[in-house]
Amino acid sequence: MTIGVGKRAQIDLESGYPDCNHTLMLLSDSHTCPLVSTAKVGKTSLIMSLVSEEFPDDVPLRAEEITIPADVTPERVPTHIVDYSGNATDHTNNILSFLQANVICIVYSVNNKKVPLILVGNKSDLVEHSSMETILPIMNQYSDIETCVECSAKNLKNISELFYYAQKAVLHPTGPLYCPEEKEMKPSCIKSLTRIFKVSDLDNDGILNDKELNFFQRTCFNMPLAPQALEDVKNVVRKNMTDGVEDNGLTLKGFLFLHTLFIQRGRHETTWTVLRRFGYDDDLELHQEYLFPLLKIPADCTTELNHNAYLFLQSVFDKHDKDRDCALSPEEVKDLFKVFPYMPWGPDVNNTVCTNDQGWITYQGYLSQWTLTTYLDVQRCLEYLGYLGYSIICEQESQAAAITVTRNKRIDLQKKQTQRSVFRCNILGARGSGKTSFLQAFLGRNLLKQRKIREDHKSFYSINTTYVYGQEKYLLLHEVMPDFDFLSEEDLACDVVCLVYDVNNPRSFEYCAKVYKQYFMDSKTPCMMIASKSDLHEARQHYSLTPLDFCRKNKLHPPQPWTCNTVDAPNKDLYTKLTTMAMYPHAKLRCMCTCNRCTFCICQNILRSQLLTNIKAKFYSVVLNRHMAQADLKSSTFWLRASVGATVFAVLGFAIYRAILKQR
Repeated sequence: MTIGVGKRAQIDLESGYPDCNHTLMLLSDSHTCPLVSTAKVGKTSLIMSLVSEEFPDDVPLRAEEITIPADVTPERVPTHIVDYSGNATDHTNNILSFLQANVICIVYSVNNKKVPLILVGNKSDLVEHSSMETILPIMNQYSDIETCVECSAKNLKNISELFYYAQKAVLHPTGPLYCPEEKEMKPSCIKSLTRIFKVSDLDNDGILNDKELNFFQRTCFNMPLAPQALEDVKNVVRKNMTDGVEDNGLTLKGFLFLHTLFIQRGRHETTWTVLRRFGYDDDLELHQEYLFPLLKIPADCTTELNHNAYLFLQSVFDKHDKDRDCALSPEEVKDLFKVFPYMPWGPDVNNTVCTNDQGWITYQGYLSQWTLTTYLDVQRCLEYLGYLGYSIICEQESQAAAITVTRNKRIDLQKKQTQRSVFRCNILGARGSGKTSFLQAFLGRNLLKQRKIREDHKSFYSINTTYVYGQEKYLLLHEVMPDFDFLSEEDLACDVVCLVYDVNNPRSFEYCAKVYKQYFMDSKTPCMMIASKSDLHEARQHYSLTPLDFCRKNKLHPPQPWTCNTVDAPNKDLYTKLTTMAMYPHAKLRCMCTCNRCTFCICQNILRSQLLTNIKAKFYSVVLNRHMAQADLKSSTFWLRASVGATVFAVLGFAIYRAILKQR
């Protein structure tokens, strides 16, 4: 029996199992025909359909061996068909089937990815001429054929080259990159390389200058190019195309031409090295491991961007803000997200963060949106940073290095301090109470500007910066849809709660009171009551207690009057108070009010009291009066001096405390 080696055929004689992933067909002139395949491609169905002449409804794991009589075949030759089994228990039978085979059918599913082929001409030592002239037209006709090679096992001709090409066909296949018929790169490859070009174009001028080319070379190949090598590369492009080099830098067309040249000259590994460094798999899709690196987030912890991430995002903003107006126009936003497979921001983003008078997202709004995404959906943030090439540009292992996972809130409460920068405030209230207006006012929009917002462009979130004791913090507002019968864990999970009622609607406060009593009365989450639309007539609320009495009874701050029906931008003091309450939920000093009940008001009253004023005046007169008689001092008793000393220390203590409060 003669077994002729065809396309990519091999049998593992030690194990007795054919390596079906790297096997094609074994051909000879006899009558035994084993069918070989990987699992679930349909080889057993082929045998069953041959026998019964219909597609089987129930397919067994393995078909019984059958023999086709000679009288039913055109060539009058009996055919013995064996269904190959991959089970270890059939190990011996499989070996016998292959040793007795005259032809082996390798079955594959045509909807699976094509396997690259290599044509191998063996026993070249027996002939004096080469068969390559006959083989090359076949290779050019079929794009699945990677290469052709003639070898000889007897004189070891091209043996190592054969397996090098085989390995190269698997690791650096031509199929996903290049179309031989059209002699150009495939669209998916062009799309991937275009993204790589835009990520590497650090100043977004459409040209890779020498600095950017060297950064690209060092990133992909761990070594920079010498100045002469850079010039040689650009000279090759200049000789072949007119617009490949501009301002002594490589354009996108020149960049794509170079990779086309690499592929045509058989240097696929160069292009594949670049693609894989930027996160692409064999199908030219970004790896899931690249887009979503592992990031562990313990319970009751939040996610924020760290300093390096903000610096990276700032550089991305700067390179796309071409008119330097500190805002991104719609065209600039579109250009920024060209490296994404889809547009990640919808029109609601413009009503979630700050915009300029033209409705364009400002620099502060841009950073705020990234902060919001990181807080609410950190996996999506990791994906976005992956598209922008954060790990490559910042030379980090993955974009997980851009994320800070805050410590448990319980620890913050125990230590009475926090390092967090983002705080969440959930807004609750009855329909029409002014929740949406409260969110939009945080972005500096009065009632007149809010009326211009389309209904389908509204957002349930808004985020902006506030300053608490000189520190910049982000306050995230979330409007919770009114449903008193059911509030989810997400509706309750926040750092501070804002209960909004309409002073002009007599039934508006009742909702806030019931929500507070059911969900927040025994909670450690601080709450603030907002009396919205305070520019309108205050109606008597249909509730057993007035809003002020309700707040006093439950030890809440008095209802805070608020309105956005103003000529200028609405006042933002309330948002600063909410952020302060979120930062210091453990402290009794929660407000800047005149309720005469909180710690702040009590201390202010003491500092302004007449008694303390008289003591301070007496102290100043004693210390500053240089005409004081020596005899008067000598006649002072010990207890008088002790009283004065105690007063001095008390006054100094209150003075320092007042200075701190005034500074805050």
